Amino acid sequence: MTETEDVLANLPPEIVVRDPDIVSKYTTDFRHLYVGRTPAVLRPRSVAEVQQIVAALRGRGVSIVPQGGNTSYCTAATPSDNGTEIVVSLERMNKIREIDAGNLSMTVDAGCVLSQLQDAASDRDLMLPLSLGSQQSCQIGGNISTNAGGINVVRYGMARELVLGLEVVLPDGSLMSDLHPLRKNNSGYDVKQLFIGGEGTLGIITGASLKLVRKPRQTVTAFLAISDISELSTLLDQAQQFTGDAVTSFEYISNSSMALLLQKQPHLRRPLEEASEHYVLLEAATSSHLLDLQNAVDALLEDAMSVGLVTDGAVAANEEHRKQFWHLRENIPEGEVMNGGSVKHDVSVRTSRLAGFIEEASRIVRAHSSEAILSIYGHVGDGNVHFNVVPPKGAIPGAFKSSIEETVSPLIYRLAADMGGSFSAEYGIGRIKLDLLDEYGDPGKLFLMEAIKKALDPEGHMNPGKVVRSPPGVSAG
Repeated sequence: MTETEDVLANLPPEIVVRDPDIVSKYTTDFRHLYVGRTPAVLRPRSVAEVQQIVAALRGRGVSIVPQGGNTSYCTAATPSDNGTEIVVSLERMNKIREIDAGNLSMTVDAGCVLSQLQDAASDRDLMLPLSLGSQQSCQIGGNISTNAGGINVVRYGMARELVLGLEVVLPDGSLMSDLHPLRKNNSGYDVKQLFIGGEGTLGIITGASLKLVRKPRQTVTAFLAISDISELSTLLDQAQQFTGDAVTSFEYISNSSMALLLQKQPHLRRPLEEASEHYVLLEAATSSHLLDLQNAVDALLEDAMSVGLVTDGAVAANEEHRKQFWHLRENIPEGEVMNGGSVKHDVSVRTSRLAGFIEEASRIVRAHSSEAILSIYGHVGDGNVHFNVVPPKGAIPGAFKSSIEETVSPLIYRLAADMGGSFSAEYGIGRIKLDLLDEYGDPGKLFLMEAIKKALDPEGHMNPGKVVRSPPGVSAG
């Protein structure tokens, strides 16, 4: 009997899954670009069972891949293809432990699906601000492990800003429980920060205390055509001033991105009659019933149109109208998929430099292929743009994308770095961006990351080969 089989034989059989048809969904990454292998998937029902699993596997030198909703774009939750790593899924740990409305907080299991938590908060007349395209399937533990972003970052920050406390099973099976939902707790190192964005390489998050906010009483959503991409930061600044910093989302959509979607789904309609090269989806919200947010947005649009900053616009008249605006934005990635997929660049720069980055990156692509289709969109209110390259009609998708990845992507990442930006705004590192981290990561930061990993996980068996390179003797596939 192998070390792995010995461990599995001594675990509760109810948590061990070995059926190949079931296991396969845990070993294929979200984008279906990478397929790993695992002897079994473990689905613990409690923190104690997670501790039991981690301690037993560590004692036999077996590596662990923690998994939430398996929605990572960087294969952070996918096992290697050597078939030695065990997947530990938190999906059965999905209880809401407490909602403290007076404290504007909730304490939850890590396996709770994000939309479940949003609904629970809404039932208490509150809101969990984290909002992602995958919220119907992603889990809060994975959101925290990858420091998820989403559409509300400009107002509420990334997942990191919403975490008040964490409960984590460490690589030796011991438990760090710091779930107190306190805003002020100045009692030494804020160690929970180590696990936010750590992608499961330092431990398995089993619980979290999260900030809530009051549910908006007013929400105003506008779909705008702008005259010049260089005016993005000016329009954002104006929007914040006119609304008193009530802007929750400020999304950029290029006309080419929208066209990819509309070509494949002709039943969808453009929000504005005349096509424009550049669009902004703006949303502002307030929990106050006294402030006149609609009037503030109307005044913003009147002012912006009077100076030519905005050339056309539509304000959602009702919730259904609002959903139509957001349906277009949220399905832009699907439009890319239906047109052969894309080479994705998840980058960020200062909001003041965003337009310059888009213009220069576009020139880089055009110099390589004048027919390449650029799909550019993203959460530009916080400097995050998804700069994606789609194969032109008639191109062989695989060959075209390989050529872009080899010759163009390095130039785009170098441009972001030269502009003081990041090659990974919200997707994380996982396995596929280790080379980029080696090239663009600060040496001092990388040294500390390796030191922390070695201190907490000296054998390197917790999600090996992700974020920090595996030590000699530990296979990462």
